[in-house]
Amino acid sequence: MFRLFGITVYLHWAWFLLAIYYVQYRTHVYSSPTWTLLEFLCLFAIVLIHEFGHQLACRSVGGKTHDIVLWLFGGVAYVSPPQRPGAQLWSIAAGPLVNVVLIPILSLLVSVSSHLGWSDTNPDAYDLIHRVWVINLGLLIFNMLPIYPLDGGQILRSLLWFPFGRANSLLATSIIGFIGVGLLILMAALSFFTAPAAAIQLAAITVFILMSCWGGLRHARALVKVANAPRREGFACPNCKLAPPQGAFWVCGKCRNPFDTFEARGICPHCSTEYSATSCPECGSMRPITEWESYGQVPPKL
Repeated sequence: MFRLFGITVYLHWAWFLLAIYYVQYRTHVYSSPTWTLLEFLCLFAIVLIHEFGHQLACRSVGGKTHDIVLWLFGGVAYVSPPQRPGAQLWSIAAGPLVNVVLIPILSLLVSVSSHLGWSDTNPDAYDLIHRVWVINLGLLIFNMLPIYPLDGGQILRSLLWFPFGRANSLLATSIIGFIGVGLLILMAALSFFTAPAAAIQLAAITVFILMSCWGGLRHARALVKVANAPRREGFACPNCKLAPPQGAFWVCGKCRNPFDTFEARGICPHCSTEYSATSCPECGSMRPITEWESYGQVPPKL
């Protein structure tokens, strides 16, 4: 769609399906479909600003920002914050904080429109402002549910990271997420006969959350293996200064086979693909193996 602050915004084709459904489903709310379209555009703007909150916060702590994709279930901000709990926490929390900031602004607009008597003289505009206020609050409440990968779940993971570490915090949050998925499935089933459209949408979101929790659980188990693996001497990450684990923890991008990049000196033993840089399992930075070796040879300071 466009590029702002060096961040490219993409619109998934599913958004057009959502727009058509949204306008048709809410035609009875306003006197004209134009107002329904304006409400949808306000929803679009709130989601977009929320995702920019994630991006700019990640950039402020030294992380890498990528793209924003708006799709059927909202938005996704692709960010790579530093592998520190504080940096992760700020990068995630900044999104919901945007919704928090919007609450008093929208509340003021609702109050002003009420005092001006718009509920009688201009009911469409009054209803639009009030419904946008409800949409923003609803998005905030739903996003703050402690279910991974919602913002609330990721904030919980960042908080647990401080006392329990990166792997155990993700493991605990994924398990809590599975419990949340069960509750969401129950809610969708109970609301199916009274509000079938909303129940179907909630069920689709629940499937997405379930897949993310499963992915988070697998990632957490991999992190536990990395944390418990013996360390390779003579190498150290130039960024976080930690020695790499021994074992096949790197996956070849060409043949998809795991291998130990330090034992193979950056060359996949299965397909002979050579890699000029190696990623750190701890902090995610990419550096040549020669730099890893140089830092591994530096004697510790007394």
